[in-house]
Amino acid sequence: MTKEDITIVPYAEEYKAYIKTLNYEWLEKYFYVEPNDSTQLSDPQTHIIDRGGHIYFAKYQKEIIGTSSLIKTGVGEYELAKMAVTEKYKGQGVGKLLLEHCITEATKLNATKLSLFSNTKLGSAIHLYKKYGFTEMPLPANVHYERADIMMKKYL
Repeated sequence: MTKEDITIVPYAEEYKAYIKTLNYEWLEKYFYVEPNDSTQLSDPQTHIIDRGGHIYFAKYQKEIIGTSSLIKTGVGEYELAKMAVTEKYKGQGVGKLLLEHCITEATKLNATKLSLFSNTKLGSAIHLYKKYGFTEMPLPANVHYERADIMMKKYL
């Protein structure tokens, strides 16, 4: 599989179940599904799209193998969130393609800042974010993910 074999497609109702299954896969492996996750992933149309956000899927042949989202947090500001790649395709550059796509799309949306919350236990993800210009910021007191122990931002 090469990056040319993967297409990034926007949210469509036919892909709705994948944002939940892909995210539950990694959340249950490393942490647990938090109430906020369950709410957003069960109804992404209402909790992400209708609030000005965007969801993308990585497609290999006819299979959805990854997802990522831009959740609108303010004027010109988005949170990079709900990024997941199915276990079978990890380490093959799918996350990198999704991240690049989100940065490109955020720029097209005239975003000035991208933020994300993660956990330092996810070393390869943190390394990828740093490689793409995200820098660590102080973690705010009102973090909406219990598992988050790091916040990162990128100014566009």
